[in-house]
Amino acid sequence: EGFFQKIGIYAHEGQKYEPEDSAQLSSYREDKSGQVLEEGINEAGAMSSWIAAATAYTNHDIEMIPIYIFYSMFGFQRVGDLAWAAGDSQARGFLIGATAGRTTLAGEGLQHQDGHSHLIASTIPNCVTYDPTFHYELAVIFREGLRRMHEKNENVFYYITAMNENYKHPAMPEGVETGILKGLYKLKPGGEHKLKAQLLGSGTILREVEAAAEMLEKEWKVSASVWSATSMNELAREGMAIDRENRLHPSDENKRCYVEECLDSQPGVVIASTDYIRLYAEQIRPWVKAPYCVLGTDGFGRSDTRERLRSHFEVDRYHVVVATLNTLAEDGQIAATVVDKAIKKYKINADAIAPVKG
Repeated sequence: EGFFQKIGIYAHEGQKYEPEDSAQLSSYREDKSGQVLEEGINEAGAMSSWIAAATAYTNHDIEMIPIYIFYSMFGFQRVGDLAWAAGDSQARGFLIGATAGRTTLAGEGLQHQDGHSHLIASTIPNCVTYDPTFHYELAVIFREGLRRMHEKNENVFYYITAMNENYKHPAMPEGVETGILKGLYKLKPGGEHKLKAQLLGSGTILREVEAAAEMLEKEWKVSASVWSATSMNELAREGMAIDRENRLHPSDENKRCYVEECLDSQPGVVIASTDYIRLYAEQIRPWVKAPYCVLGTDGFGRSDTRERLRSHFEVDRYHVVVATLNTLAEDGQIAATVVDKAIKKYKINADAIAPVKG
């Protein structure tokens, strides 16, 4: 609604009535030259409108930057064929999957909670996807998208997920722009304890990962670095491309993919936790040399608080801590009894039905 007064809602006959909220600063406003298309519950129509604007650069010689904002669960899930058509017709623009993730939209049940849209989007070769957490990540991604689509004239379009949650956004660390765009960068270094871990997270779950790193440091003497994984899809695509290059140039020195460049020199086990099903983060397993544990939100959604949803799907800070300790135990670095102690300390029901089963 912040756009209503500034750029107006398109109405081919203009506004014919006085809105009930006309006295408010951000009141509803229709205009013949409005730039907001308010399609309502009409995903196919909205996506078709977006494709029309996203291909106007070639069909009408008019450069446009269409931005379609929708419930992420009702995007690729409902208009997947149109999303593929957008790629086939070389559309350029931004798709914003709002209220994304399986645990950020409390109280909406299984129908509205998205745990897999990034995987569906990954099947479209020219769809560039990101799951940012902080405002500066989003700004860097948008700027690069504009550069690629409207300066370099690349025929790609972007799918970016955004959450339905308020939290503090830090200032951008120095020198992270490349990592944001490639899909991974170190947000916080670990401490000096002998036991080490590398914790990967994205979306709102990155904040749970940050909290888990602090708990590991203070309560279990494990120093954990925190990594923001802005795009598992882009990491996997780059990894596959490097694998192919090495395979077809066997006499040349093998190149390393970006995941390897980031993690090969980092000590300790690697744990990934996102608000999507485990397959999303499993994509990068071939290039993670250290013991690698993936947490995700497999199973149907639930109507509950964010805290309880994250506990149910076992992606909250407590499960990240337990997963880290268990991976260290499996690697022979600590005793299994330490993991038992953590499970009891955090009152985790080890005999609960696995979320993936329902």
